[in-house]
Amino acid sequence: MRRRRSAPMIDCRSGTPIALGSRIPLASLIQTLAVAEHLNFRHAANALGVSLSSVSARVKTLEEDLGILLFERHARGVRLTEAGRHFVELVAAGVDQLDHAVKTASMAASGECGRLRIGVHALIPRSFLAGLIGRYRNEHPGIEIEMTESTAREAVMQLRADRLDIVFVAGSPELPDCHSRRIWTEPLVAALPEQHPFANRNAVTWADLAGETFLARHGGTGPQVHDHIVLRLAGRWPASSIQRFDVERGTLLSMVGQGFGITIVSAATSLQPTSGVVFLPFADEPEPVAFSAVWSPFSQGTALRNLLELANKMGRTIAAPE
Repeated sequence: MRRRRSAPMIDCRSGTPIALGSRIPLASLIQTLAVAEHLNFRHAANALGVSLSSVSARVKTLEEDLGILLFERHARGVRLTEAGRHFVELVAAGVDQLDHAVKTASMAASGECGRLRIGVHALIPRSFLAGLIGRYRNEHPGIEIEMTESTAREAVMQLRADRLDIVFVAGSPELPDCHSRRIWTEPLVAALPEQHPFANRNAVTWADLAGETFLARHGGTGPQVHDHIVLRLAGRWPASSIQRFDVERGTLLSMVGQGFGITIVSAATSLQPTSGVVFLPFADEPEPVAFSAVWSPFSQGTALRNLLELANKMGRTIAAPE
């Protein structure tokens, strides 16, 4: 006897048919897959921990809704019809994808997988920031890290445009539309060529450097370096000049080594020895340079929260001996 296909359900508001798949309970599909696996209703019910009547009723209702016979019943159990075999194969693939989606979403919610887009001013080996990101990657290997290097202004603009999740910048910015937190500090040092008259000193002062030619970058922390030099040398004589170049940090330091001028950098930069360059601390710099994390108030992911918590932990560890 041929089964009668159920009439399609109609959306009362639009008058359009509702897809059958949207109204099939997931439990019916799971129980159908179990019957297909065990080829026995009772064994399927035992495996799922439900009653035999529940499995039998759900499979029967599903067959009636589809208008298709999925199983041929016999005394020892059941076997799949040809239509049932195709149906089960496709449903099994769909359920696997759904299970994967649920697990992936759960892992993303717990910070075990996902993506974190980080903006940095520089990533110097052995620096605090390099240590932070390295440790984070070790503790959260399922998180894909994307790095972008830019000026603080460009980084914040990308953050506001939702192209970055968090940025690390020099200073302690107060932005009305962003959250920020001071994470670590570094002393400021002067980078001088080895032939400089002050190269053998233990430290220098800003007054010592009046009249020098300073080098700064257009990118990275270059704009902030420029402004800091102007601030510290304002009113000093002889007047200094500041030359700006569109080069990478390593190239600028190489230019210092070749005698183009001098520059100022944070202490982390001095961890990378550069041929022909010496790094001297300032005796009269009032305080170390602060570095802060900035992120959008709309970013609430666990991956970001874990990074901030680790940054706080590492920052406290460094500050503790002082």
